[in-house]
Amino acid sequence: MEAPGSSCGHGGSGDEAPPARGFGFPGLAKQEEGEEQGAAAPAQWAPGGSWLEVHPAFTKMMSLDVADSSGVYAAFLVYLDLLEVRNWHEVSYFGLGELQLVCLRGREKEDEDLQMVVPTPVHISFSHERMRQIMKSAWALEDEAPPSLAITLAVVETDSTIVYYKLTDGFVTPEPPSNAEDTGNKEWRKKKRKKFLS
Repeated sequence: MEAPGSSCGHGGSGDEAPPARGFGFPGLAKQEEGEEQGAAAPAQWAPGGSWLEVHPAFTKMMSLDVADSSGVYAAFLVYLDLLEVRNWHEVSYFGLGELQLVCLRGREKEDEDLQMVVPTPVHISFSHERMRQIMKSAWALEDEAPPSLAITLAVVETDSTIVYYKLTDGFVTPEPPSNAEDTGNKEWRKKKRKKFLS
């Protein structure tokens, strides 16, 4: 697994610190009676009373009726991040009812292949078998499935930070270095190490 990037789901540059609760949106976290503010409990994921409830994408995701509010909320934050922060193309969402998930599809660049993104709140865990089921189910709906199934798992923290993990069904050969003839050269390795230590 690799973590190609992370960002703040509240649409900021990632430099400023997001608010402590409610994924960066005031009033979205509901505190249980007697619960300390800032504690990361699954109940805090439920949205409550804000612009979010009337956002067209959020209401359509809720109407898919395939995931609980924390799953839909995580999907909505990732959807905004892909569109507004990362500038992906053709971003859309769909439900996997049997797996209780809202998934996203889109292209990182206009001329690149379609990618599947599976948003999840940080408190949800997945087995290898479940990840394989998600890959198969998500790509079964597409005409242009890749030869090697892959998805991007978008893990959404309670402070609205999103971390992306690229997952594949089996091993994938890495891309070769940009200058292949230099990789076996001892001088090249010394230069590389010297740069790293400087």
